[in-house]
Amino acid sequence: MPDAGYLTIGKVVKRLQGLYPDLTISKVRYLEDEGLLNPSRTPGGYRLYSQRDIKRLETILYLQKNRFLPLSVIKDELDRQDAGEPPAAAAESAVEASLVGPVDEEVVEKFHPIDRMPEVAGVSVSFVRQLSEAGVITLKRSPHGRDLVDGHDIGLIRTCDELRHYGIGPKNLRQYVNSANRESAMFEQALVVYAKKGGGVEAEVTDETRERFEQAFSRMLALTDVVRAELIRRLVHQSFKDMEG
Repeated sequence: MPDAGYLTIGKVVKRLQGLYPDLTISKVRYLEDEGLLNPSRTPGGYRLYSQRDIKRLETILYLQKNRFLPLSVIKDELDRQDAGEPPAAAAESAVEASLVGPVDEEVVEKFHPIDRMPEVAGVSVSFVRQLSEAGVITLKRSPHGRDLVDGHDIGLIRTCDELRHYGIGPKNLRQYVNSANRESAMFEQALVVYAKKGGGVEAEVTDETRERFEQAFSRMLALTDVVRAELIRRLVHQSFKDMEG
């Protein structure tokens, strides 16, 4: 019988949603159906995830979100790791992802006083306020007048903190806030069109249709991230070539 270190699928999803907000139970089950995950099961059929299973899921999500790899390539990479082979160059996997790491479920599901950010997120209070002023996160005021941080923002705060090491601070991130505000309208319109193609917005909402909708949205985000990254990469490379010339 698995020990207390094992988690149910619901708890696994909650634990990782800080970094992967679009993660759902249906998506995890889909990954199981595709042969990428194989958790233990109780005699009653309930899934139980070990820490190794959770780390494997983190690797899959990271490679999907940040490397834009298809599941077939990710499965090959996982098979390489299981065989003790070195990771492929395109998938130097969870080493980078672990720089930020998952946010504990109890942290995600709460609002935290801003003065506890050094303990909870490993960053200074002033840095969190700078992120709030830049519009990256939104603070909530408690009935007693204290500024609170949404636990769902902890992963984002840690990511922004890592960017500081590369000289990208809260003020620089304001342009991403402005861009997100503009682009959200494009995504909303695209999703409306997608829903109509699938039978109209009045179609019955089920777990299956909701998962299909979320997968489409995640795919759109991934594809536009590829376009954005490639355009920026070209401009930066060209700038350095001009400097060399």
